[in-house]
Amino acid sequence: MQLRPRYDVPDFLRFEGSLDDPAAALLRQRRRLASILGELDDAQWATASRCVGWSVRDVVAHLVDTNRFWAISIAAGRAGEPTRYLATFDPVASPAEMVAGVRSLPPATVLERFVESTEGVAESVAGLDDDGWSTLGEAPPGHVPLRAVAMHALWDAWIHERDITLPLGLAPVEEADEIAGCLRYAAAISPALAVAGGSTRQGSILIEVTDPEVRVVVDVGEAVLVHDGDASIDALHLTGSAVEVLEALSYRVPLRQPVADEHQWLFGGLAEVFDREP
Repeated sequence: MQLRPRYDVPDFLRFEGSLDDPAAALLRQRRRLASILGELDDAQWATASRCVGWSVRDVVAHLVDTNRFWAISIAAGRAGEPTRYLATFDPVASPAEMVAGVRSLPPATVLERFVESTEGVAESVAGLDDDGWSTLGEAPPGHVPLRAVAMHALWDAWIHERDITLPLGLAPVEEADEIAGCLRYAAAISPALAVAGGSTRQGSILIEVTDPEVRVVVDVGEAVLVHDGDASIDALHLTGSAVEVLEALSYRVPLRQPVADEHQWLFGGLAEVFDREP
């Protein structure tokens, strides 16, 4: 399904509280992944990932494309001219087509491109202060603060790192700040995509998880606000392991606790764009 990014309301997705500067986590995760990839042999690069139909090499090729997009998006946002590339983007078909176009490349070349594109992301975020992180850039929901752009980029690559390492039998590195940042974004992305698509339904999510301890509230209406404050009495309350909840919100594992029908729509935005059941 084609994305429906929102470009007309600059504050429809807002983050308050933790991870004001996501650059350290964003770059640490990518450089760690590059180090892991540098140790793989050809057979491991050809191993099936958790992404259906994609090998490890395919996932990394996809991350090269996303890195290049994030660098362009952030640079354009900093220049005051946020892009609108995703207005015609299909998150299912478009990445698959791009990956298919580079399947002849050897793993060494894919890794070289991943490292190069990671440094492009690093250059794009260098020197950003609080005002800079509040500048608008483009991410799948639309024009959002660069802080949210970086958080989407962190979440996406963090999940894909696990898509690579788990099938290889490697223990994924789990840094507390990366998990907290990814969880905050994963809780917001489905509602944000729904709001970008025109939804005005109201609801809230309260997440209180452990290992590491993270508490986050997502209030949804005409806008999506992610914060650390009080939650409404009727908020959907998610508990358990931080990583398990994060993986569930990212549609990698089932959510262990039942979700009432009245709250299912809060997970529908991401499911809709990826043609999945919520």
